[in-house]
Amino acid sequence: MELTRNVPLVPEQSCILFIDVQNFSAHPDGGEFKDLGKAEFEEKYGWFFKRIQSETIPNMKRLLDAFRAGGIEVMHTTIESLTKDGRDRSLDYKITGFHVPKGSWDGKVIDELAPADDEICLPKTSSSVFVSTHIDYILRNLGVRQLVISGLLTDQCVESAIRDACDLGYLVTQVTDACATYSQERHDNSLRTIKGYCRQVTTDQLLDELKGLAK
Repeated sequence: MELTRNVPLVPEQSCILFIDVQNFSAHPDGGEFKDLGKAEFEEKYGWFFKRIQSETIPNMKRLLDAFRAGGIEVMHTTIESLTKDGRDRSLDYKITGFHVPKGSWDGKVIDELAPADDEICLPKTSSSVFVSTHIDYILRNLGVRQLVISGLLTDQCVESAIRDACDLGYLVTQVTDACATYSQERHDNSLRTIKGYCRQVTTDQLLDELKGLAK
């Protein structure tokens, strides 16, 4: 039998994971941007917010609705400490200055993608959700073998999750237009770099696949 990553989803063995789509980093009032003036914000993040508001988040919402309608597992992860002072953060996050206190508004998923009552949301303090949470244990308990990944940033936490999931034996699907980073160049470079680890599809392609599975 030929081994391949290009395997259609098996709904009962699948899960979609939304990475870091939270107020801290995906809302203009988020803590990551609190020290920036209007001009500096626009210069550094204007393109990013135009992209996620016009394309990325709407695509994420379409995926979320489809996975919920199909009864397929949905999970979220956000940057958030287990403590209010962030003493449990990784050294990298401390050096970077990422501090999202436990229970804070910054740590919440944005309203458009707010988790449903019974959806799992895991706080993390590292680039890869597989390093600072028990997601592998949880996915295996759920019977998940195919992981669909959408989120922010394409070339940071998304890439880290894809590599680790692949190394742990999951079949990974990346939804290319439901991920984003701070420039088109960075996004495209990341997609080329990570291509060997996962199946890459667009939102429309994955939604068509789900419709086909429902027939």
